[in-house]
Amino acid sequence: MDLYEYQAKELFGRHGIPVPAGRVATTPDEARAIATELGAPVVIKAQVKTGGRGKAGGIKPAAGPAAAETAAEHVIGMDIKGHIARRVLVEAATVPFEEYYAAFLVDRAEGGFLAMVSAQGGMEIEELAARDPDAIVKLPIDPVAGVDADTARLLAGKAGLPEQAAEVLEKLWRVLVEEDAVLVEVNPLISTTDQRVMALDGKVTLDDNAAYRHSWEYADESVSLEAQAKAKGLNYVKLDGKVGVIGNGAGLVMSTLDVVAGAGAAPANFLDIGGGASAQVMADGLEIILADPDVKSVLVNVFGGITACDAVANGIVTALQLLGERGHGRPIVVRLDGNNAEVGRRILSDARHPAVRQVSTMDGAAELAARLAAGA
Repeated sequence: MDLYEYQAKELFGRHGIPVPAGRVATTPDEARAIATELGAPVVIKAQVKTGGRGKAGGIKPAAGPAAAETAAEHVIGMDIKGHIARRVLVEAATVPFEEYYAAFLVDRAEGGFLAMVSAQGGMEIEELAARDPDAIVKLPIDPVAGVDADTARLLAGKAGLPEQAAEVLEKLWRVLVEEDAVLVEVNPLISTTDQRVMALDGKVTLDDNAAYRHSWEYADESVSLEAQAKAKGLNYVKLDGKVGVIGNGAGLVMSTLDVVAGAGAAPANFLDIGGGASAQVMADGLEIILADPDVKSVLVNVFGGITACDAVANGIVTALQLLGERGHGRPIVVRLDGNNAEVGRRILSDARHPAVRQVSTMDGAAELAARLAAGA
């Protein structure tokens, strides 16, 4: 379970990690009131469970209460990669003297924990790793020994962080262990001109399997596409491409993502409708995908098994009827194979829906979906 930034910082505060003063607002009026209470310039930060807020305009400085209200009016309701910002963090503006990066995470490949620390923060860590791998200190952490004061000082020293950062690193490790997190990340971790070290941002992912050991009350208040899909019982993951993908079975969907990438396009999502591709399930899947403004074409790739292709085809036709005008805006490429595939194709042909294109092979369907997404 991913936490919002404000929730991560609440955890940090309980573990003694310094964070800027701030509170959450759900309306511009609340943002103005909080800025008035803080009595200083503030930053209005969209609370969404995705990256890229700054580039999308979801983080705005405000010199005072009136500016905070105006900034909140702009940010609240903003769509950032399919995530709607329903609240903002109104936080005292803090000018960093230096910016760092720090993270502890579960290293599944090695079956242990990994520390990642860098003296270069405030940027995409993936970009930094690609450009200058040596800029990030990576240290495997013994699950039994953990991170004590000596290990924290070693990490800080190797990465070129000030001595004061070691205490914060040790406390970040405690957040990971004591809260049953699989990721604790701060970017940037900053030092100020008066040599304080604090978390200017925060990302925490909790292990849902450990929920029985905690009294977590982190209701998923987002209305992201992922949340909408989860409410409908769909396995959906938002990606950054333009080709929406629907398939029945995780293995088939993963293969479809690969084929779409091989056709020169990037998938917009992973969506597995499972074995029972009823009309309502298909409608739900198409509704989720077509709600993503990044999607330019949709690829439905279904192999009929227990649920035959004629049932799937009827589901698609009924789904498009249920969606009405929402089903006409973008092309939908359908590939059916397996049980009753020919019958299913005939059902789609007879329906003559203007959005539907049929292709008999997965490679051909992916290539067409990629061309349509590119506007060809």
